[in-house]
Amino acid sequence: MTPAINLAKKSGIHFQTHQYKHDPAVASYGEEAAEKLGLNPAHVYKTLVVKLDTGKLAVAVVPVAGQLNLKAMAAACGVRKAAMADQQEAAKNTGYIPGGISPLGQKKALQTVVDKSALELDVMHVSAGRRGLEIELAPDDLITLTRAKSVIIAKQH
Repeated sequence: MTPAINLAKKSGIHFQTHQYKHDPAVASYGEEAAEKLGLNPAHVYKTLVVKLDTGKLAVAVVPVAGQLNLKAMAAACGVRKAAMADQQEAAKNTGYIPGGISPLGQKKALQTVVDKSALELDVMHVSAGRRGLEIELAPDDLITLTRAKSVIIAKQH
């Protein structure tokens, strides 16, 4: 059990977990999850940790088919600049390893922004806290549990 799954259970939301065999040679964890689970990539979201110009970290949840718009993320967090966080710093603050970072159940509650596209879905998939494990839940539940705001922060490829 991961902290993400424990949080989902404790909160009483409806969710499902999906497991697959992670290939260590794969660089794009979210795309691998969509492919191996036979999911529409538009329903699979990646969890990215960014460092704000204040020195604080924040979490962006964006579709695996898109890219994070760092300017939009900075604006959503009320700062001027955001950059991708160092992987070791992200792991230390979330309690998860890169490729398995879940927006749920993080060690430190970080400011979270979920791309607005998630609100168009009945269910979405995010990492459940380790490589090869996804959690399927309603976008509203994810937003509630992470106290996230939802704005457009993704740009399509």
